[in-house]
Amino acid sequence: MGRIPKALKIFLIAIGGLAALLLVLALAVLLFFDINDYKPRVEAAASNSLKMEVSVEGRLGIGYIPGLHITLENVRIRNRGTELAFVKEADLAIELLPLFQQQLHYGNIATNGVRVSIERGHDGHYNYERPPAAAEASHPLALPKVSFADLMVVYADKQSGGGYEFSGCNGVLTDMRHPGAAPFLKRLTLSGQFACGVLHGKIKAVSDLKFSVEATDGVFDFKPITMQAFGGQGAGAMRMDRSLEIPSTQISYTLSKFRIEEFFKPAPSGKSISGRMDFSTTLTMRGRTRLAMRESANGEMSLSGTNLTLTGVELDKELLKFESSQNFNLIDVGALLFAGPVGLVVTKGYEFSTLALQTGGSTPIRTAVSHWKVEKGVAYAKDVALATNENRLALHGGLNFVDNEYQEVMVALIDSSGCARVRQKISGPFSKPAADKSAILVPVGPLLTLLDKAKTLIAGGGKCEVFYNGSVVPPK
Repeated sequence: MGRIPKALKIFLIAIGGLAALLLVLALAVLLFFDINDYKPRVEAAASNSLKMEVSVEGRLGIGYIPGLHITLENVRIRNRGTELAFVKEADLAIELLPLFQQQLHYGNIATNGVRVSIERGHDGHYNYERPPAAAEASHPLALPKVSFADLMVVYADKQSGGGYEFSGCNGVLTDMRHPGAAPFLKRLTLSGQFACGVLHGKIKAVSDLKFSVEATDGVFDFKPITMQAFGGQGAGAMRMDRSLEIPSTQISYTLSKFRIEEFFKPAPSGKSISGRMDFSTTLTMRGRTRLAMRESANGEMSLSGTNLTLTGVELDKELLKFESSQNFNLIDVGALLFAGPVGLVVTKGYEFSTLALQTGGSTPIRTAVSHWKVEKGVAYAKDVALATNENRLALHGGLNFVDNEYQEVMVALIDSSGCARVRQKISGPFSKPAADKSAILVPVGPLLTLLDKAKTLIAGGGKCEVFYNGSVVPPK
């Protein structure tokens, strides 16, 4: 879920950089009036200014109706060995009167058929980065309007293998200003609206993405952000403060009535969970790197749903056999259902070993709640539990997203009083968790059957320590 705010940041960098590029090209064209004869010199001037490789494969032209304007076709920009942008068509209006005073003032810029490709290399650097000296030598910017038709923005991360693609986009930026000298995002001011047909990722497509942006001296407010995602309706807002020495980001987001089967990566052998759920999150982060942002993350995340179905395994039946066979890991249930808002990260690479051995049947999940508090990059379980028709399970502990590992996680089968009848500790990295086999059974009474619903504990007549007292009520 956290992919959308980062995607908007990449989107903004791509669009802002493209606008600056078009200005440089327009200036280069005016310096060499006989455009097509001097195309190599135009390309060289633009390349030298941007410290990137710029080539104009199509026609260059100057028009006078309506007003003075420059046209560019099939422009390619390359940097760090990759293609950063391709512009099929661009039309740049020039104000005529300031030219007589040897001043260059731009009017509206209209583009059509633009593809911007942002890439994070194996070394962690982005393909839009320029040498430090070039990055500091930015020029003042003042544009009344830049419009984009048929825009595509592609992001690829060579380190993680992830990425996404905005396609079918249209948008406009107005009153775009920058004083120069300072880093581009740190002092940028603008207004804008964008709409994209589809955002493709590694999981499923997000569609009908729309957002508005207002920025003043490097403080960006994206609101509202709306989209269709995983069969549900998403809405949110983001504030990104790039004026600070250490940038900060605030995110709020809700996704209502989405299909959980479209969100989770399916387990092997046809195992899956289906039904509609609600998700919400509020997070604040600071830092320039991914690690710094993870380490500073604070907030809450919540996932809840009713009347879900776990297909491919009869969970109540397997739990009933657990005492005699002990070949069913509670970690499988915990990894599949309790990870909630961060399930895709936590379960990445995990094979759901014993769930995969079970075949046929299904389990109704009456209620599932997954509420986490995030502190310094660690999500702590506040209320994480589910109830089937016959059982109730709960989880304690934390998920450490700085070190990518389970932190004192315990999954338990609990009775009607909230006491743990069976529990199992989970430890290790997200990609290869391990269950503590030595602490599977906890004798809390006469071991008649695992699902004995006795409300009193006979062993010594004592009372157990309550493991769970959250919002998920026991089965009747």
